[in-house]
Amino acid sequence: MRLRRKPWIEESIKQYTSILFLEEPKDLKGKWSTQFAHPEKPIHVEFGTGKGQFISGMADIHRDVNYIGMEVQEGVIYYAAKKVAEKEPPLDNVRLILGDVSEILDIFAPGEVEVIYLNFSDPWPKKRHAKRRLTYRDFLKRYALILKEDGEIRFKTDNKDLFDFSIEEFTEMGWKLSDVTYDLHQAPVPGDVETEYEEKFSRKGNPVCRLVARRPKSN
Repeated sequence: MRLRRKPWIEESIKQYTSILFLEEPKDLKGKWSTQFAHPEKPIHVEFGTGKGQFISGMADIHRDVNYIGMEVQEGVIYYAAKKVAEKEPPLDNVRLILGDVSEILDIFAPGEVEVIYLNFSDPWPKKRHAKRRLTYRDFLKRYALILKEDGEIRFKTDNKDLFDFSIEEFTEMGWKLSDVTYDLHQAPVPGDVETEYEEKFSRKGNPVCRLVARRPKSN
């Protein structure tokens, strides 16, 4: 769901351009480590960053990791940038991109990413829209290309149908699944952070599904 357009954001968002790319930074393909104070740290990427509670929280807890968040909606990623910028002590391990996940092969080099997070992606419930789901096999092929040999996807959703669909897609494409659960909060994952949506949803007692999918070995 797209947020209602807020014209003031177009100007206000510019104050965060030290951490936020307002255009897809295709010139940084293969060079993302240079954007961080500690380039030796592994790179984790979240596709569909939303308002940034997850990525800002993860970057604060796990300062031994460099995080990149990508979000297609300007009116949403503005709030993510604001959260990152306001963290204390300051975060030097986060960069954000206003862009579309369909462009990732032009943004990331093969093997540049260690972990991908897909949190509460749009389920696109109609069958004819299956190809738009971020766990559809065409997307999985792209993720496999930018992940390291032993890289993984960590996927969370409240939509059981999408979760079942995703399990089928991962399995069919040769990804190795682990930590599969249909009720994450019965046994929370240490060091994980809830998204805004997850926090609100789980407080109502609704189950959250989660899995880890390891990249298939190269032939």
